[in-house]
Amino acid sequence: MTDNKTDVREPMGGYHGKILRVDLTGHTLTDEPITYEFVRKYMGGAGFVAYYLWNELKGGEDALGPENKLVIAMGPVSGLAFAGAARFCVGAKSPLTGGIAKSESGGYWMADMKRAGYDAIIVEGRSDRPVYLWIDDGKAEIRDASQLWGKDVKETQESIQAELDDNHVRVISIGPAGENMVRYACIMVDLLDALGRGGLGAVMGSKNLKAVAVRGHQLPPIVNPDYVKELRKELTRHPHPLSEWGTSGPPMIQHEIEGDLPVRNQRDGLFPGVKNITCMAMEETGLRQKMHGCYACYIRCKPVVKFTGPKYSVDDAYGGPEYESLGALGSNCGIDDLRACCKANERCDALALDTISTGASIAFAMECYEKGFLTKEDTGGIDLTWGNAEAVLQVIELIARREGIGDFIAEGTALMAKKIGKGSEAYAMNVKGLEAAMHDARAMMQFRLGYMVNPHGADHCSSMGGGVSAFGLEDLNQFGILEPADIEDFGPRRMSIYKLTHCLMMLTDCLVLCIMPAISNTQKVELVQAVTGWNTGWVELIKIAERTLTLMRLFNIREGFTAADDELPQRYYDQKTDGILSTKPIPSKEAMKKAREYYYYYMGWDREGVPTPEKLAELEIS
Repeated sequence: MTDNKTDVREPMGGYHGKILRVDLTGHTLTDEPITYEFVRKYMGGAGFVAYYLWNELKGGEDALGPENKLVIAMGPVSGLAFAGAARFCVGAKSPLTGGIAKSESGGYWMADMKRAGYDAIIVEGRSDRPVYLWIDDGKAEIRDASQLWGKDVKETQESIQAELDDNHVRVISIGPAGENMVRYACIMVDLLDALGRGGLGAVMGSKNLKAVAVRGHQLPPIVNPDYVKELRKELTRHPHPLSEWGTSGPPMIQHEIEGDLPVRNQRDGLFPGVKNITCMAMEETGLRQKMHGCYACYIRCKPVVKFTGPKYSVDDAYGGPEYESLGALGSNCGIDDLRACCKANERCDALALDTISTGASIAFAMECYEKGFLTKEDTGGIDLTWGNAEAVLQVIELIARREGIGDFIAEGTALMAKKIGKGSEAYAMNVKGLEAAMHDARAMMQFRLGYMVNPHGADHCSSMGGGVSAFGLEDLNQFGILEPADIEDFGPRRMSIYKLTHCLMMLTDCLVLCIMPAISNTQKVELVQAVTGWNTGWVELIKIAERTLTLMRLFNIREGFTAADDELPQRYYDQKTDGILSTKPIPSKEAMKKAREYYYYYMGWDREGVPTPEKLAELEIS
């Protein structure tokens, strides 16, 4: 079974050839080799996460217990100097969903981590006291973090840099939310980026691991550096549309028009106040200072805001809110106060809370409050009415510290609905327990199936699928897809295309690449060849993605998930109360069940979503 015990063979361009295993219970650190055969099967990033969690957990572990493992993984292209290569992947058993969790992030931390001599870190056990991990050019140590416990993210980073006497040290860390094991606590990457989904910050908190600090100077060799230089030039040849306004610019206005914008717990369609919470509004009001980007990336897609005032002040060290945060903490809670949205985003970053799950959980609580399922007695006197920005800001603090109504909302929408009952499950907007991203599955049809079948739940990035329109079709021609599919079709052809594009997205997470620079499928193959030196092509690369998705599926099955968990919340089968989606026909549950079965078929799984023995043999999974 073990793919990681054969002799190392060349070429292994793009890899250091070793991982760091951290046993927090015994406070021991061990270097372990990884092999040529292993990396060709699992690539990196999400592939490593899937392999180690499937092979090293037995099933049934408490996600917040010492038996859970946190896997931090780079890919072969991580840290190279071109747009899109600034990402890494982290995974664990999710305390929010009980299934597998994975999340990717950009920023600058990964650039140093890739240069520090390791391809991945596996953290296991639980320390008897707060600690942080310090990795410096291949040398690792576990340091005391007692003085950091209780600090927010900025205080933590500054304290570690001061202790190490190096302001260039990069840090990923948790805040009070992770320490208090809020089920959707995130891991902040420096101060501007987040490993947001699935409660990975709570896993760190459960292990008494406050941070991982890194400094590194040596990338592993790559086989054809000239190709990487040419790719960098090619990608920067034309200005990127997100550089001016980021994700919360004109597309945000368009989302409202098309019904995609989440409004009041994704119930309503129209939100005239959307124009007040865009990046254009940040510019017009003088809140936006600049646009920021990740390591080696020419796309400056992230606004940085700063302001002071009698009501709110925001620290620009935390950047500013992008589309998902503005949707979750803004329109989804009925709020169009830009300053309040920026403050809510800053507090989530400082406390290390996933803005998507935070906003979705508060919006769910607001709807329950509106319907009388929660009362002022339950909320401790807080008026959870739509649009009450002060209440949202107050609740964010309570969530992070698990105090009052915050302790209840810290559980996430699935557990909240289970406790409330009274039919509230119908508008708890999650799949497999993971709160849906701020894209409505009724408006963007590729998300309908993606939210259902993603192993980690209703994540938007993994759900993006092309081949349904002329746009982007050329990039799929090499797979024999020459004509677009009907966007409203959920039949066999559409699902065969979706299975392919889902695998392509998972491959991106194995490499680990950002989707923003729009690196073509052809360039991805050429990039793998240039970096690693492998004689590879689409057959092998798609198989890596299938293997990763299948391992994640097996993990969830072992944890008790079935086809019944591949289901959308009831609200996604109902029309919105107003706007374009108030009249648009919505596919039925029966239609989506059939579509799901087509997806299972193309993945080599049976009608209940269980991978067949034949498929496991093909993918070399024991």
